[in-house]
Amino acid sequence: MPTITTDPSIQTVITTFEVTPGTCDDLLEELRMACTKFVSKQPGFIGAAMHVNDARTRIANYTQWESREDFQIMLRSEQMREYNRKFNALCKTFEPVLYEVVTATE
Repeated sequence: MPTITTDPSIQTVITTFEVTPGTCDDLLEELRMACTKFVSKQPGFIGAAMHVNDARTRIANYTQWESREDFQIMLRSEQMREYNRKFNALCKTFEPVLYEVVTATE
């Protein structure tokens, strides 16, 4: 299991999705499929986790990459653009944001 690291060379991406309770499970399934079939097989992929709030109105997807460039290449690929169109149809908004991990506790 991947460990959260503060290594500055690692790129952390947190994507938040605003959904309705009625589309939450559908989007989670699409995210799982995208991660299993495509994202996890891309160069530089380290790990991913999905989180959903109790109200089932927000999903957060956490990924780490060996580099910013690895993430950007994956994000700009035609396959990922196809997945993003599916995600967009199932949620109100979604936004990937690149972060620096400044503290991690094990």
